[in-house]
Amino acid sequence: MTTPSQLSEKIVLDGKTFISAEKLPIPEWPCVVSERPQPTLTVKDDDLFLVTDTMGNISSCSPDESNSSMGLFCRDTRFLSRLELQINGRSPVLLSSTTDKGFALSVLCTNPKITEELKPDTIGIRREIVLNGALFEEIEIANYSTTTISFELSLSFDADFVDLFEVRGHSREKRGQILRLVEPKNAEIDLIPCVQSQHQKEESLTLAYQGLDNSIMESRIQFQHRQPDDFQGYTAIWRLELGSHEIQKLGYRLNLLINNNGGSTVNPAITLAQAKASEMMEEQSWVQEITRISSDKSLFNRVIERAEQDIYLLRQSFGKYKTVSAGVPWFSTLFGRDSIITASQTLMLNSQIAKETLMLLADYQGKKEDEWKEEEPGKILHELRLGEMARCQEIPHTPYYGTIDATPLWLMLYAEYYAWTHDQETLEALWPNALAAMDWIDRNMQKTGYLSYYRRSKRGLNNQGWKDSGDCIVNFKGELAIGSISLCEVQAYVYAAKVKLAEIAKTKKQLDLAEIWLEEARDLKTRFNEDFWIEDQDFCALALDGEGKPVDSITSNPGHCLSLGIFLPEKAYSVAERLRAPDMFNGWGIRTLSSLSPAYNPMGYHIGSVWPHDNSLIAMGLRSLGLIDQSLELFQGLFDMTSQQPYQRPPELFCGYEMKGDNAPVQYPVACTPQAWATGSIFQLLQMIVNLVPDAQNNCLRIIDPALPESINRLSLHNLRVGGTILDLEFERSGSTTACRVAKKRGNLRVVIEA
Repeated sequence: MTTPSQLSEKIVLDGKTFISAEKLPIPEWPCVVSERPQPTLTVKDDDLFLVTDTMGNISSCSPDESNSSMGLFCRDTRFLSRLELQINGRSPVLLSSTTDKGFALSVLCTNPKITEELKPDTIGIRREIVLNGALFEEIEIANYSTTTISFELSLSFDADFVDLFEVRGHSREKRGQILRLVEPKNAEIDLIPCVQSQHQKEESLTLAYQGLDNSIMESRIQFQHRQPDDFQGYTAIWRLELGSHEIQKLGYRLNLLINNNGGSTVNPAITLAQAKASEMMEEQSWVQEITRISSDKSLFNRVIERAEQDIYLLRQSFGKYKTVSAGVPWFSTLFGRDSIITASQTLMLNSQIAKETLMLLADYQGKKEDEWKEEEPGKILHELRLGEMARCQEIPHTPYYGTIDATPLWLMLYAEYYAWTHDQETLEALWPNALAAMDWIDRNMQKTGYLSYYRRSKRGLNNQGWKDSGDCIVNFKGELAIGSISLCEVQAYVYAAKVKLAEIAKTKKQLDLAEIWLEEARDLKTRFNEDFWIEDQDFCALALDGEGKPVDSITSNPGHCLSLGIFLPEKAYSVAERLRAPDMFNGWGIRTLSSLSPAYNPMGYHIGSVWPHDNSLIAMGLRSLGLIDQSLELFQGLFDMTSQQPYQRPPELFCGYEMKGDNAPVQYPVACTPQAWATGSIFQLLQMIVNLVPDAQNNCLRIIDPALPESINRLSLHNLRVGGTILDLEFERSGSTTACRVAKKRGNLRVVIEA
């Protein structure tokens, strides 16, 4: 053995010369902490959502980490920015965790080695968190040793009450002030700025904040089962002594308040058990109302069941209406485009979503000219926010109207909803809103003949179509388009809206108006096929720029046009074929931008990634052209991708890397999950394969050449509603043929099956 003294000289061994490292140190490269977002768990209930780490904890945010996405949020405000369980000042060891129920989070963990007497894996800790108008947690602690053990368990809380836009990285020059609860001499509880000392009642904690608009926000924590033995600041401490195999239970309820009123629109339960029962009962009521879909394949059924549950979870209350919020965590609010597309995708599942979405957006329809909010009479909103930055006019989202496509999409949904329901009352009630929306479209098309956008608000969006990131509207060379932008799919939405509204005008005996809209649609179609077509690529331009020149990159956007009738037939088939080329189709789905583009980035939000909703719209277009095999190939790719995701839940988007061998789809690091129109794509794809064409006004449902993919043999739709009729349909595949039969019918609807 070589001793340290021997290392003072050179050592030669097998021709290699060694010397003491102290005499010849090697420069070191410093270690870094990975910036990859850590795995999280998400639960949601109406306007509340919670994001934690896999332990169920919310790590305390230091000042430079305030943009962490973890926390308990309501009305665009973080009401809890720290929730940390410790045992004797140490982190427990995670065994398992899940949010399978959607509104509840379950964690199983144990202890590390703490002392010689308290060996590792001695204590079982089970956490359960439920949202139901408030946050409820119960912690069950079990001693699995043969002797009595003593230890401390602590829960640390904090709330920074930051606005969601701050979490997303928006800076603010000034914020309100954190408050502390004190007990003055008159013994009345009061809130004063945080420079004061703190005295809390032992059975509760209060975290509070006064916004710049003087709103008072509070997180009130009331402990249940067993009160803490001590408090250190906002940390509750229990000193536990458990006999062999003894179990103890701790818990609390966190209520959210704004100006002493409930922060959530849901009235909270009293205990976790009641909250859980309330959620289960409401979800069961929802399941009884929707179309229940099942197949002969268990994995396929799990994907469908998850999608049904996620649509339920994403529903959110806004006044007297409920619609589907866009996605957790960043977009848990009312959107125009997202809510409309999701409502359209889920008409087969539950048409009530579409009705309430239409009514709610009509209530917010633009009434005046407001450059800050980009509001105009008749325009449908883009996004509503309720946080402090919106209330203080630091952002224009009160609501913000900077969207070019929400208005024609609203008109399309208005017509589609009527086709499914023949709801004459809603049709009449919203007719003035439909006329106002069409007037807005016509006014904005006067200058160029196309519906275009150009940012007017200094805090608004540069790009105002569904691809709204700043780098996505690029030409063939990868250069950004400038000036006002006329997107191809938006013109198709306008075309479809005019055609569909003309049919409704005919039913209302407004024949002159119907003919005007049809003539405008015909004229738009003629000009569109000339101005947007790129002859040398035999493809449709992404857009026209401010000079009316084609933005000639190869993108997924023209795929939205395929089912809407704006293309001449030969051009539609050319677009369909090009979208399936290897530079666009990666094996699971069609990329947003060709991989041959200089701007292509497989990790880019809109410049190479793959979006399920984008693809489900394209699949509908392929089906409308009679390209059944091609649409089923797209269906299968998206299903295979979804089946490999956590909880079999389709993500907002995933990376555009090519499918090779057995590689899995590459996750986009910060994709929303659950996300509304990704979830809705499951039902749109199901609608595509069975090909239902409702005509409730004429008491008819046509089923045109249904085609199940090879991955399933049987598909059942139970409780399907068309007009006043409820149907059960059974589809069965035999080779390349799919048969359909009406298993049950409650009503006098005519069902016409066309092979």
